Amino acid sequence: MRPVLTLVLAVCVAAPLLAVPAARSVTAPEPPVPEHAPSEAGTGFGWPLRPRPRVVRPFERPECRYCPGHRGVDLEGGHGQPVRAARDGTVVYADRLAGRGVVSVDHGQLRTTYEPVTPRVAEGDRVRAGQRIATVVAGHPGCVVPSCLHWGLRRGEEYLDPLAALGVGPLRLKPVPPAATPGAPDGPGPRTRPRPWSRTVRPRATTAAERGALLSRGPA
Repeated sequence: MRPVLTLVLAVCVAAPLLAVPAARSVTAPEPPVPEHAPSEAGTGFGWPLRPRPRVVRPFERPECRYCPGHRGVDLEGGHGQPVRAARDGTVVYADRLAGRGVVSVDHGQLRTTYEPVTPRVAEGDRVRAGQRIATVVAGHPGCVVPSCLHWGLRRGEEYLDPLAALGVGPLRLKPVPPAATPGAPDGPGPRTRPRPWSRTVRPRATTAAERGALLSRGPA
């Protein structure tokens, strides 16, 4: 009887210890990474490449619809790098055009274009700012680096500087006619050609009022 009694007592003592669950380490889940980047300048626009890319060729406004110029900016990127919608909108074009892939997104009064790319969306898709819509394709004509994204912005048929929507666009200087010489006779004199601006003006950040005027002004 003693061996049996001893065994019963041992089981009774060990049972509560076995019933206590082992302590488990609980790790708090990491917060989710936001899919959509906030606006750069309070206009709803953000950079289409991340991290912030280097501008390798700036916007050059054409003097007329068919005049030469650079109707957008070239941003340095890498082949296969994700291209993101600069603002909420609707995809109105996502296909090949003139031998290169192009995505165009309508934002209401404004429209952005991205090329050369491999589209990852289809016409009619609703996209959010920061959502991946394409990937960069190397070999953009005129690009000074192996891979770059041409990013354009339009209001109707008018081309705008995309950097101005981000608050980092340059201001344009207009030639000022020469002041009249004191004592000169009135009336028309010999016509003088305005002095062209040949130096590059360092870009400065635009103010909120300037950005609002740019985005709210109707087509010219």
